[in-house]
Amino acid sequence: MKKFVFIVTDRNRSNLHVGISSDVKKTMSFYEKMPTLIFDGGIQLTRLIYFEELNSESEAFIRFNLLSKFTRTQKEKLIRDINPDWVDLVPALKVEKNYYSLRVNQRASHLLMQ
Repeated sequence: MKKFVFIVTDRNRSNLHVGISSDVKKTMSFYEKMPTLIFDGGIQLTRLIYFEELNSESEAFIRFNLLSKFTRTQKEKLIRDINPDWVDLVPALKVEKNYYSLRVNQRASHLLMQ
């Protein structure tokens, strides 16, 4: 089963949090709906700035443990190599999901018309 290791931050980029999930979109939705449940009220880690998709749970836990031990400087370098402007990746994930759903629905309706 695929797993994701991700890094989220707040709007000021002052906090970096490493997480692991089987569904990044669902996890980020949860973070947005319940920002103070997991983190301090002043810290709302709702911006996904980095993620990796791994093939197995064991690979994901190894990577998660490694990234968790990174210093802030190491995390920033990792983020900037992939996402130099620290753009929030959540909107892109939502667009990708909608595009995929649209393609599947178009294919299904095409098959039904035949």
